[in-house]
This record gives sequence, structure tokens and C-alpha cells, in this order.
Amino acid sequence: MKILVVGGGGREHTIIRKLKENPAVETIYALPGNGGIAADAVCVPIGAKDIDGMVRFAEEEKIDYAVVAPDDPLALGAVDALNAVGVPCFGPDKKAAVIESSKVFSKNLMKKYGIPTAAYEVFTSAEEALAYVKTCKIPVVIKADGLALGKGVIIAMSREEAVSAVESMMLEHAFGDSGSRIVIEEFLEGPEVSVLSFTDGKTLVPMVSSMDHKRALDGDKGLNTGGMGTIAPNPFYTKEVAAECMEKIFLPTIRAMAAEGRPFKGCLYFGLMLTRQGPKVIEYNCRFGDPETQVVLPLLKSDLLTVMQAVTNETLAQTKVEFSEEACCCVVMASHGYPGSYEKGFPITIPAELQEKVYVAGASLQDGRLVTSGGRVLGVTAAADTLREAVDAAYANVGKIHFDGAMYRHDIGHRALEV
Repeated sequence: MKILVVGGGGREHTIIRKLKENPAVETIYALPGNGGIAADAVCVPIGAKDIDGMVRFAEEEKIDYAVVAPDDPLALGAVDALNAVGVPCFGPDKKAAVIESSKVFSKNLMKKYGIPTAAYEVFTSAEEALAYVKTCKIPVVIKADGLALGKGVIIAMSREEAVSAVESMMLEHAFGDSGSRIVIEEFLEGPEVSVLSFTDGKTLVPMVSSMDHKRALDGDKGLNTGGMGTIAPNPFYTKEVAAECMEKIFLPTIRAMAAEGRPFKGCLYFGLMLTRQGPKVIEYNCRFGDPETQVVLPLLKSDLLTVMQAVTNETLAQTKVEFSEEACCCVVMASHGYPGSYEKGFPITIPAELQEKVYVAGASLQDGRLVTSGGRVLGVTAAADTLREAVDAAYANVGKIHFDGAMYRHDIGHRALEV
């Protein structure tokens, strides 16, 4: 089989590695891939948002199956376009991807179908939004409606921060058109949990729960990032909580999407807050999370391609999906300055014995050598029988890898270890 994977980050590297385990897979093409992915797939310089180029390539190469991993091409209709030329895909179509591409849509969906989430207001006028944040309860959460590389959410701990966030999104257009409409919602408190799930629109199978670490610095300080590390499973996500989420959130969501004429097929990501009133949805994503994928897929015992095809073919109910009982930790090594400005082009040294434990996110090949090219550069992972062993092993691996200006958090998993 010839497989096409759209995207070029650590998430895609993880997916590609897992797909390679299936003996029927002959060649995997990554569009565009990156310098590290090039060791596991054929990288093709076609951007993830170049839908026409992607479709042409898929037709020319007679691709048997495609995995569209990032949010942007899903929101732009990449799955629809590939399906139109006969290429089966893993990922939601454009109508279903709106669950992530519009925060307003997802909040209204939850309100309509009684799915627990934070109370909220929607604004299209900066003047009205500014008036609201000058009197609302603080802290407050301010979200750009559209996609913003995982950075369009600001938790304002003071009224000044709230005003600044509204001005940044609506007046200064920090996130382009994504911030022309915003959601302002109540601040929820409790442990956060990420749950990725396979769903074919009717059946939903949750994956191992995980805990992301969004802030750039130790102790959850600093700016919001795309994610500085993850652990799985999340100890706050007990069997009792899982059962409640399935009954009140997961199944109601896929039923709601079907009822709206937008059946969701692919990976549906639930960002949850475990509040005193019970679990509530913070956000939906229409795809695998990054870096959650880097700890969840290594624990998948079942064949990923088989599960993905079952999602596409709507046969998930008849397909076995098993996960290891182990724990996994991923520590992101980033470029100094991330998520702000940073320098690129520093050579990366990864010992040969660690190659399989490193997922490359932001690196390119320069004269045959891997060099930094992004903010988040590497996801360094380890799986073990216990979370403590996995965290210790991941950090031991980090200590053996080098590039100038490398920065990383030193407390990934610490909150989970205190449970």
C-alpha cells in the first residue's frame, strides 16, 4: 500500500512511525514532512494547505490511503477533495471539522445538546467585548473563534489582561481573521485532561487519556505554547470519570454532530476540565493533538492502519482497539525564545540508540545533517511500567541530546506524580 500523510510535525512523525508497523505498507509519503520524518517517509515539498497540489500528487502516485493530520487542511476540505478523486481518508470532512475551526459553532452545539461546558458569550464587536470584560468576573477566558495554531486562547487573570486580549484579537488582528469573532467564557477550575478518540460517526473508542503542559516555563508559568510535553495516562481520569464522560460528553457529541448533518469520522479530541460540578468540555479538536499523540500512539497495541481504515469504513464497532497498561512521557525540546522569536539552523545531535524515541517536529536537513528549523524541535519520549519510570527515562534521554539554545520544561509529569 501507498500511504499519504499530510503534515510536517511531531504528531505526523508519530503517526508515520506507527503506520510503518503494518507489513502491507510499502511507501509512506509525507506532505511536506520534515528533516526527521525523512528517515521514515518520502518527504514531498507540497504544503499541508495546498489542497490542489495534494490531490494532484495523490492521483499521480495512485495513493491507496491518506491521513490528513493538521487542523488547517481539514478545515479547508482536504478530505472532501481527496475523497472526490477516490482516495479514502482518515479525518473529518469540512462540515465536521467546523467543530474545531469555529469555537462559536462548538459552544453553540454544546448549549443546544446539553453537553457540559463553561458559560460563554460571543462577540463580533470589539466595543461590546471591551465593555463586557470591564465588568465580568475575573479570571476569564478569551478565545479567537477560528484556528490559531493552538495559541488563540488567553486566560486573563486580571481585567487589564482581559482588555489587552480583546484588543490584541479584535483590533490588532494578532490571529488574523480568526479573531474577528471571539468567545468570552467563564474560567473553570480543576485538573485538565485530554482524551483523543477514534470515531466512525456512530461508534466512539476513547484512547488513553493524557495531560498536556501548555505553558512555556516550569510551574505553568510563561506564555501559552502548542504544548511543552505530555504524559499518559492522566491519573485524574479515573474509571468513574471516564464512564461519566462517555455518557454525558463523548456519545452526546457524536450524536449531536450526526443530528446536525455533520457526522464526524476521524480522531475527535476532547479537552476536558474536571470541575467540582463534574467534567466539562474546554475545547474540541478535529484531529490528533500535538504533543498528546506522542504519548498516546506509542501505547497503542492494535495496528493503527487497521483502526484508521475501520473508522473510514464505519466498521469500528467490529474492530479491536487495545492499549498497553504502561505509562509514557514526552518532553518537548524547543528553540530558545519559543513561543516568541528564535534563531534557526543549529545542528542537532541525537545518539543512534535514541532515534526511535525521538519524534521530530521542527528540524530540516542541511547538507545531510539535522538542524533546528522550528519553535518546538523534538519530542523526546519514553514508555515504562510506571509514570515515575517513564518521566525519569524521558529526561535521561533529553540529557543525551544536544542543540544550541535548547530549552525545555523540567517538570513534565510532576503534577501527575503528586496524585
